[in-house]
Amino acid sequence: MDGSADLRSRLRAVVAQRMETDPAHDLAHLDRVWVNAQNIADEATDRSVLLAACYLHDLVNLPKDDPERHLASRKSAQKSEPILRELGYNETQISAIQHAIEAHSFSANITPETPEACILRDADRLDALGAIGVARNFSVSGALGRTLYDAADPFAANRPLDDLAFSIDHWKVKLLALPDDMLTEGGADLARRRTQRMIRFLEEFADEIGHPLPADWSNSRTGH
Repeated sequence: MDGSADLRSRLRAVVAQRMETDPAHDLAHLDRVWVNAQNIADEATDRSVLLAACYLHDLVNLPKDDPERHLASRKSAQKSEPILRELGYNETQISAIQHAIEAHSFSANITPETPEACILRDADRLDALGAIGVARNFSVSGALGRTLYDAADPFAANRPLDDLAFSIDHWKVKLLALPDDMLTEGGADLARRRTQRMIRFLEEFADEIGHPLPADWSNSRTGH
């Protein structure tokens, strides 16, 4: 088992048949996570384990507002087992892949215990940042019927943050904090750079809606 192009093609073919229609969690998302993971991985990484974990981590994708959302990664790990056996992975590899899948989820609250699990978690979270992160945030928020921002107080200067109602609030609640939560050095570096792009977007966004961006947003988690 290795990270060959043939194995990747077989994994892509498997998940393409199982992915539901969700622009934020589609085959392109899995491709980006794999690219991110390769950028973070080092020579000690088991690439075949990492490859499978990247492509199978969203086998079960529950909506953000689903009460069982926190179980999605465990369900994905369970569904991965027959696929991995069919692809020729051994028991040790299957166990490692399933752990990485289970531990990648923010809501599952499972501590990653292997290099591959740490890399997958960082690689998946990187796809929530930068230009693609902006697009995915608005896509998910639109699907859930959330408003872009609070017209009266866009940046929650005089109200509690509420990312269940306002898309932009989610940036402050979670996204801008992700660089500090990365587990790998490479992931943290990429996260800081992508967050800086989001801050530049926020500055333009604030200018266009006529509300200055507060300093605690513009300086948030960018290493300044």
